[in-house]
Amino acid sequence: MTDTSHDIRTLNGLIATTLDSVDGYTEAAKDAENGRYGQLFIARATERRTVVSDLQAEVSRLGGTPEDDGTILAGAHRAFVNLKASVTGQDDAAIVNEVERGEDHIKAKFESALEDQDLSAGTRSAIQAAYGSVRAGHDEMRDLKHSLQSTN
Repeated sequence: MTDTSHDIRTLNGLIATTLDSVDGYTEAAKDAENGRYGQLFIARATERRTVVSDLQAEVSRLGGTPEDDGTILAGAHRAFVNLKASVTGQDDAAIVNEVERGEDHIKAKFESALEDQDLSAGTRSAIQAAYGSVRAGHDEMRDLKHSLQSTN
């Protein structure tokens, strides 16, 4: 039997970060003034919940216990944790800036995991599939941030 502990730890770290992303998008949606942004943030949160489910299924397949609380993983940097404090009373441009900063963080976490040569092919494949969603979310928020900057 192969040791899957490294794969499980890596996946659970990504799950925790992705759960933080869900929380960040949910908070951003509550504070967005423009309904279009609120809908966009809710859609991203929903998509990220799917990513979490997919990664949790991979952890289970490997025989591990999937992470289910983004704040429980000790020592992990929390890019989205300060989002609520940052966006309260802020305009949509400030909210989008905070969300985009969180997106930079999650994208970097996934890219780092994809560079890990010690992961099994199955785990790498699951991360690669999830990364498509992460990259799309990142790019969408980056483009939104730039469009808001150009209108100001």
